[in-house]
Amino acid sequence: MDKLIPDPPVNTTDPDAEETQSEAFLRDREAIKRALDYYLDPPSQYTEKPRRPSTMYMIAPNMDTESLLVQACESLASASVMTSDFAVNLIGPQRNTVLAIQQIIMLAELAVNRALDNVDPQT
Repeated sequence: MDKLIPDPPVNTTDPDAEETQSEAFLRDREAIKRALDYYLDPPSQYTEKPRRPSTMYMIAPNMDTESLLVQACESLASASVMTSDFAVNLIGPQRNTVLAIQQIIMLAELAVNRALDNVDPQT
């Protein structure tokens, strides 16, 4: 973009004028770099903050894997039944979407069941 007003000429009568102008350009460049770094590359103190899970709903830390998998399996089975019942009342694309969600839940339930079998193989 062309400037409508050119830069003023450097004052040649003052020997320090050129140094002053170059220092001003350096300060401007440093300020621009700090601003760009702040917005485009945030400091690491903001990005590397340790994740703290919410304690509103918390599973007891001493729960064993088998109990957790059983609870997950029961929750997925309940969600599968609810989506299946919900799909009965729908028609067209909405019904297909709910049935697809139900199928994804069923596949997750199968995966949890397999993990449960690996933790405690049935004899």
